[in-house]
Amino acid sequence: MAEQTTVDTGTWVRRFHPAADAPHRLICFPHAGGSASFYFPVSQAMSPDVDVLAIQYPGRQDRRHEPCLDSIPALVDALVDEVRPWFDRPVSFFGHSMGASLAFELASRLEADGLTLHGLFASGRRAPSTTRDERVHLRDDDGLIADVTRLSGTDSQVLGDPEILRMILPAIRADYRAAETYRWAVGPRLNCPVFALTGDADAQVTLDEARAWGEHTSGAFSLQVFPGGHFYLNAQAAQVMAAIRAHLR
Repeated sequence: MAEQTTVDTGTWVRRFHPAADAPHRLICFPHAGGSASFYFPVSQAMSPDVDVLAIQYPGRQDRRHEPCLDSIPALVDALVDEVRPWFDRPVSFFGHSMGASLAFELASRLEADGLTLHGLFASGRRAPSTTRDERVHLRDDDGLIADVTRLSGTDSQVLGDPEILRMILPAIRADYRAAETYRWAVGPRLNCPVFALTGDADAQVTLDEARAWGEHTSGAFSLQVFPGGHFYLNAQAAQVMAAIRAHLR
């Protein structure tokens, strides 16, 4: 794997493989407990055709000493001015799990300000209009770790290292709280196309919940189902990136 290098993009944005001449920009939002580096392989594979940016939430990796934000509205408030300067070319958002809810709300805020996305890719997340009563963020540490392990969203070596676990658990809990307490405030539909992606064995998202993303756009909508569970995209990375490229074209 190539060395992970970045250019200076501020606190929130990571740009692992700058592609200044790319005709399109893709901004990626991590899942609960995730970090910008989750999208390093995506950036590596799609550059130089697509300029891939990844969002780094506070409370992890190089931002581990910063206070976590534990609500979607707070994350949107912090990000809206951070992403606005990157709209010098067509921009699409890709969000997985909690990241999809954040990407949707940020897209809604930006559209209200006159900036429209080229497309929104909502992966592994039910539509904003569908809700579940989830309270994993209220469990003790063992209960929280058990759920993270069940979803296979964190490296097993990390879960087996008590020192690293102590360091990342506050960020995981804050993200879970943000995801589980998120409630959509009924508002205008997005104008941009929405592309929902999900795993056929994802217990977190039914096909009906994924299909409901179509209710949130006045533009085109499609649903693509891949083999796998909540983190289907780890095993289906090449197919997911091919789908993104097809939509961007």
